[in-house]
Formats: sequence, C-alpha cells, structure tokens
Amino acid sequence: MDIDRLTRDQFQRAVGETDLVILPVGAVEQHGPHLPLGTDFFHAQELARAVARRTGCLVAPALTYGVCRSTALFPGSLTIRPETLKALALDVGAALFRQGLRRLLMVTGHAGSGHMPMLIEAGEALRDRFPGTVIAVVNVLDLLTEVYEETDDLITDDQDGHAGEVETSLMIHLHPDLVRGTAEAEYPTFPKYILSRDPRKYWPGGVWGDPTRATRDKGEQLFQAEVEKLVQLIDRMRQFAD
Repeated sequence: MDIDRLTRDQFQRAVGETDLVILPVGAVEQHGPHLPLGTDFFHAQELARAVARRTGCLVAPALTYGVCRSTALFPGSLTIRPETLKALALDVGAALFRQGLRRLLMVTGHAGSGHMPMLIEAGEALRDRFPGTVIAVVNVLDLLTEVYEETDDLITDDQDGHAGEVETSLMIHLHPDLVRGTAEAEYPTFPKYILSRDPRKYWPGGVWGDPTRATRDKGEQLFQAEVEKLVQLIDRMRQFAD
C-alpha cells in the first residue's frame, strides 16, 4: 500500500497490521538520449510496490532526488548535496518510526559513490536513535549483481554500467511509453586517478554499455528476480533481532 494514497484512519489500521515500510530512493539524472531522467526513481518505486503486493508492507512516498557526481553537468541532472540526502533520509525515517513502524527498508535505484554512503549513514543513525528497530539499505546494483551470478546468460554485456542493456531493458518492461528509441553503445575511459572537471569530455553520450541489446523479456526477468531477492530480505528482516 502506498502511504500517500491512504487516509489517516486507513494508515492507522495499516500500521496495526504491519510494522514494515519500504522507502524508495531515486535520482533525477541523465540516462542517455533515450531513457527518462527519472529512471532510477521509477525503478525503485516499482520494485517497492511489487514487493509490497507480495508481502503486505507499506510503501512510503519516494525520495526522488539524489547525489549525482559524474552526471551532474549533463542536461537534466538535478543533484542535491550529500548532507541534504542524509538529512532527508533521517527525517523521513524518524517520522515513520514515530508513527509506529519498526522495520525500514530503503531501496535506491541510484548507486552513486556520493549517494549510497549517505543512506547508510542515515540508516545507522536511525538504528542508534530508535532501539528495537530493524533497518536495511539496498541499492539495485547489488541486487542485479546477485541476479547476474545466478543467470549468467541473461545479460550479454559484461561492461554494462549506465543506461545500457540492463536499465534500458528494465524501462522497456516497466515504462515502455517513456523509452525514446535506443542509443549507440558507449564505453568511456576516464583519466586514471585524475579528477576531471567535465566528465562529458570523456563520456559524451552519457551511456555506459550497449542499449541496443535491451529487450522487454530481459527487463521482465531482471525485475522479477529483483523482487524475489527483496521478498527474501523482508522475510529475514521480520525475523531479525539484534
């Protein structure tokens, strides 16, 4: 159930039936010329809703902005400061716990190097502030890595990274109306150890991988495998005591 669609009384009854909530986290970030800026958010939200249908948990309104470093200078990328993301996750998590929920799963569709640490720090702070709670932080990249290991013939591009075979397949499955064709394969090479002022010089297309290999069937298989992984995690969260 999406919390924002419930009335006050419906929410109160729902908290009496489940103490677990999923908080989807995304980003507004360029994904090549063919995928929407909200790809990471759409992915996380659809995962949360699919898992909620299976497990009966709640889904909180998503945090749609994230920390985007390498893509910040591309058109459409709207990055926020790391401390802003951490503060948002802390405040929303605290509000959920004050409402009686006790188990929080943060699922992020964006896994940037400046993004994930903030969610983990927020989760650790919430854990210490609210005894008796259970908190997990998952990014879809880790989920997909587990899926690849179990279905090594599904994805053909072992260098896929951003807006390539995987994300394009997922969006063709989840939101085909938002996919604008495809894009050329691209495998950027950045200068080793040197911090570039403008990554676009080395990454002009904003794609890392080969979107032309994407299919709806691959997207559906990937998505369902991710859902299964998260359902298993929720089962562990419900039994976990620390």
